[in-house]
Amino acid sequence: MRISSCRIRGLIGALALAFAIPATTAPAKSADAVRVAMGDIVSVETLAFVIALERAKERGIAYELTSFAKEDLAIQAVVNGQADLGMGTPYTVMQKSKVPLKILFQVTRLVFFPVVDNSYKTWKDLDGQPFVFNSRGSGTEAIGNIIAKREGITFGQRSYIPGSENRVIAMINGQIKATIVDLANKNLLLSKAGDRFHVLPGVDIPASDELLFGQAEWIEKNTDKVDIIVEELLKLWREMANDPSIIETERAKRNLLKDQPQEVISGVTEFYTQGVKEGIFHPSGGIDAAKADFEFYVEAGQLQGPASELKVEDFWDFGPLERARKKLGG
Repeated sequence: MRISSCRIRGLIGALALAFAIPATTAPAKSADAVRVAMGDIVSVETLAFVIALERAKERGIAYELTSFAKEDLAIQAVVNGQADLGMGTPYTVMQKSKVPLKILFQVTRLVFFPVVDNSYKTWKDLDGQPFVFNSRGSGTEAIGNIIAKREGITFGQRSYIPGSENRVIAMINGQIKATIVDLANKNLLLSKAGDRFHVLPGVDIPASDELLFGQAEWIEKNTDKVDIIVEELLKLWREMANDPSIIETERAKRNLLKDQPQEVISGVTEFYTQGVKEGIFHPSGGIDAAKADFEFYVEAGQLQGPASELKVEDFWDFGPLERARKKLGG
């Protein structure tokens, strides 16, 4: 049964409320606070990352977290020195920029789902058709490039709407017909309008989606801060792998997302349980991620290859992660 216009407006309103959170979540500004740039909003999907930062704060690492409308803006904030650390997929910028950036931790892996209107039965039906991605150079566009190459098709007009939740709203509202969204929003779309949309085959490459990175010079000068942040990320990711409900426990303990509707909060454990199962949050922290990333982003056209000739040390600084692994064991 098709969703009525009033139900659509109700859903849009609920989602708008669910994601209408402050752009910055941090303690009072401090001269030595670590400035973190994120190309996303603080939400259920980014909650684990914020909890790790909160744990680091409890160990004396003040931080200022700023959400940008687009991932590339968060990356540029780090390149321009407006932020110390960033979360995104900076491979393209790293290869082209004269400012040396280094990746420190794999926050999430690319587990995304192509969702399309039922008028598109297969990928062949999308040849020459409009397609919507998160942003230019994003993981969703990389997936789209790989699929288009695999299927022998060419997308028509490419448009960009940041945030899976915003693309879901646009799908339900009839504004777009084909996009790629994350796990939580794929489930939301199918639960609300499964009679109108379906999932097409995606890609099965465990490449990185969100990565923690920073300028090499800043990392070298702030080893103590970086080590604590990376250690808290690795520790939480391991805890999450054993018990995904730890995220809701930590959220409630710190009263995070306190302005969110109960229907959003009640889905935290389910999201992280599914996320761990699907491999979004890998407990290694990315220690073996570089090769898969090189192959994926070269194939997607966002890194110049061949992948076999790219050097891990040109992109990653495994020092903090190795020290965290040694301290935590394993």
